[in-house]
Amino acid sequence: MSGHKIEPNGWIDRYSDYLFNYTITRVSDRETAQDLVQDTFFAGLKSMKNFKGEASERTWLISILKRKIIDHYRKINSKKGQAEVRVNFSYDAENEGNWLEERVKDPFDKTAEDAMVNTELGLAIHDCIGKLPEKQARVFKMKTLLGYETEAICNELDITASNLWVIIHRARTAMASCLEKNWY
Repeated sequence: MSGHKIEPNGWIDRYSDYLFNYTITRVSDRETAQDLVQDTFFAGLKSMKNFKGEASERTWLISILKRKIIDHYRKINSKKGQAEVRVNFSYDAENEGNWLEERVKDPFDKTAEDAMVNTELGLAIHDCIGKLPEKQARVFKMKTLLGYETEAICNELDITASNLWVIIHRARTAMASCLEKNWY
């Protein structure tokens, strides 16, 4: 008997932010990330009959999203897309073609308490970023949250790499202090 149920009416409220944040770190383009999340929800609706309840809804949606991201990179035929396929695809003679998420325990299958703690931590992080000076906050988001390369940040903000690392260090120190006061 399956343990998890599917409730698509609540997907947007429950999962859209999480799926978007997951996607934006992998595609680095807001519009593409939004499209991929929308495609994921649509694909989920179309294949609801395939949901067996062995994993949580979120885990199931993430597995759909991973394939959408891989398909996106295949479509644009980029080196990153080819790397994404190599990372997420496992090969051995016995189980040729098995996807990794089907072979390992899902780290995203959390309890309601975990979800509440993560939400509270997310709000604390957002609040602490809001307390940083504007330039520190921008650099911190670009480097830490969005995963921009050092060179891209330096070019966009017209700063040197050493200046970037000073700003990052100050932002991380301030974030740690803020989280210690407001979260722990």
